[in-house]
Amino acid sequence: MKHLKKIHRAPIRVSRIQSRRMRNNFRRSMLDLKIALAQEKEETKEMLQIYGKGIKGQADKKDLAVAHAQFFDLLKGLGLGVFAVLPFAPITIPIIIKLAKAVGVDVLPSSFNQKDK
Repeated sequence: MKHLKKIHRAPIRVSRIQSRRMRNNFRRSMLDLKIALAQEKEETKEMLQIYGKGIKGQADKKDLAVAHAQFFDLLKGLGLGVFAVLPFAPITIPIIIKLAKAVGVDVLPSSFNQKDK
């Protein structure tokens, strides 16, 4: 908002640049969300295959541990999904995430955690 304090020579150009920047940031965040959801989908498919092998008695302990971790990630996502249905979800979900980080609890599934890019 520093630009509002000054009078620009080209205010229309400045507003167009800011609009383009906001649009690009939104697109980037939507692509990140798409990638995270695709990763969750693949991990969930793998989890179901491992549980299918486990029922037949063909899965190792290591594979079952991976499947259990993904199952807990799935439950985390469902827990946040409940808050998405409630009114004021755009306000409550970020507050819940911030409070959980302050307490030391991980509420987001593993694919949504920020990784070094």
